[in-house]
Amino acid sequence: MLIQAALNGGRRREEHAAIPVTPEELAASARECVAAGAGAFHFHVRGRDGRESLEPQDVSAAVNAVRAAATKTPLGVSTGAWILNDVKRRYETVARWRALPDYASVNFKEEGATELAELLLSRGIGIEAGFTSTDGVETFVASGLAARCLRILIEPLEEKTGPAMETVARIEALLDRASVKLPRLLHGFHAAAWAVIDAATERGYDTRVGFEDVLTLPDGSRAATNAALVAEAVRRTQRAGY
Repeated sequence: MLIQAALNGGRRREEHAAIPVTPEELAASARECVAAGAGAFHFHVRGRDGRESLEPQDVSAAVNAVRAAATKTPLGVSTGAWILNDVKRRYETVARWRALPDYASVNFKEEGATELAELLLSRGIGIEAGFTSTDGVETFVASGLAARCLRILIEPLEEKTGPAMETVARIEALLDRASVKLPRLLHGFHAAAWAVIDAATERGYDTRVGFEDVLTLPDGSRAATNAALVAEAVRRTQRAGY
C-alpha cells in the first residue's frame, strides 16, 4: 500500500511554521518523510514570493532539490488551474518545463485538462487523474486516457466523514460503471482526513497524508512535521494488516 506524502499544498506559513516552501525545505521534508515510510511525494511548487507556481525555473528548482534528497522516491507536482488561471498560458508554461517530475496531478473538472494531460504524457510525465466530486469523471472517461494514466486520485473536499464518503461512493460508482481499472489513491482533508485514510485502507487503496491535507494527528494535537503525519499513517495501515 502506497502512502504518498503531500508536503505543502497551497498552505501558508502562517498556518504552520513547518510548512515547506523553498526547494531546500521541500527537500528536507521529503527526506524525513521517506525515513517515516512515505513511498512517493506530491507538492505544490512555489516561486520566490512563496506563491504557487508553474514557471519552469521554479519547477526545476523544486524537482531537482527533492529528487536529490530522495533519489529513489517518485515525486509529483500539482497543475491546478488556480495556480495559473489561463488555459492557454498554463499549457504553454508546462510545455516549457525543463526538469520533469515523475508525475503530475490533473483535475479533470478543469478546463483544458485533457489537453494538459496529453501534453504531460507526451513528455513522459505520469498522470494522477484527480476528482474531488463526480465533476470531470465523464470527461476523463471520454478522453480515452485511462489506460495511459498512473492512478486515480479520489479526494473529497467535505470536512465531515459522512458527506466525504458519500462523495467517494458516487465517484467510485462512475469509475466502476466505466470499467476504469487504474490503481486508486483515496485521501481526505482537515477533520475528515484520518477517517478517509482508514477507509482507503479498508478498500485496499493507496492513500496520502501531509500538511496539504491535515495539520493535526488523530488525537487532535498539532503535528510537528510532515514526517509525523506519515509515521501515523504508516502505523494505522500496519495495524490494519497492510
